[in-house]
Amino acid sequence: MWERGILEVDVPILSQAANTDPNLEPMACQDPNGELRYLHTSPEFAMKRLLAAGSGDIYFLGKAFRGGESGRFHNPEFTLLEFYRIGLSYRDLMAEVANLVEIALEDRVLAIREISYRDAFRDALRINPHTATVAELAVAGGERGLSLDTLQRDQWLDLLMATTVCSRFPTNAITLIYDYPASQAALAEIDPRGGVALRFEAYVGALELANGYQELTDGQELTARLDSDKRCLLDQGQAPRPIDQRLIAAQCAGLPSCSGVAIGVDRLLMLATRAAHIDAVLAFPWARA
Repeated sequence: MWERGILEVDVPILSQAANTDPNLEPMACQDPNGELRYLHTSPEFAMKRLLAAGSGDIYFLGKAFRGGESGRFHNPEFTLLEFYRIGLSYRDLMAEVANLVEIALEDRVLAIREISYRDAFRDALRINPHTATVAELAVAGGERGLSLDTLQRDQWLDLLMATTVCSRFPTNAITLIYDYPASQAALAEIDPRGGVALRFEAYVGALELANGYQELTDGQELTARLDSDKRCLLDQGQAPRPIDQRLIAAQCAGLPSCSGVAIGVDRLLMLATRAAHIDAVLAFPWARA
């Protein structure tokens, strides 16, 4: 970060608003006066407020929290490196991430391979993930021992990616997957020509390390997506979460064209030390915290 002139920033760990993504479970804390605050699932919202205020390129290295995530590669409290680059495309940021991973894993010779989300699915499952129906995805899952009648389309895509597509990635390579379905854009821009989300993920072998976007800058579209998340939570029987109105105001005021990425530092340490479980790189894993 220092070599690239990227400024380290500090952001609140506890916020009045929460991440509305239905796939993430924020942790809530209540003070003695009854006020509810949320531990951030990533520093994204606060960092985008800084970007809108003119901070320039910035990074955060510190703790983030996600409920319901505990296992071989997950700890509810984890270390995240997140950074944003002004005027850089998501494809350029992909190259920076690959270079960072190479530096961190300098004792290993890793090839760098880029493959679109569509081609990764075609290679592994012989289907086009952008056009496949729920029924077609269910058939592909059933052929591989996955039989879940209640899954929706994006849930099938996520499951097939996690269980089948990633397992084919070479262990001696950094694999960069790009151009996700528009339905999985989260807060990434959508290419108006190709209809894909300008989003990428980085893997070493089958292990996901990073998730990056060409960032959405339109404030009205941000509002629409956060409202859509809220409706999705209600449809799933979950309690709504307070939307970050300050983020919306900042983005409406003007978020510069930029790309951003979040990298799981604990997973990077697992690869660097060849650890089989995330607990091996944590001084105080969840069960002993």
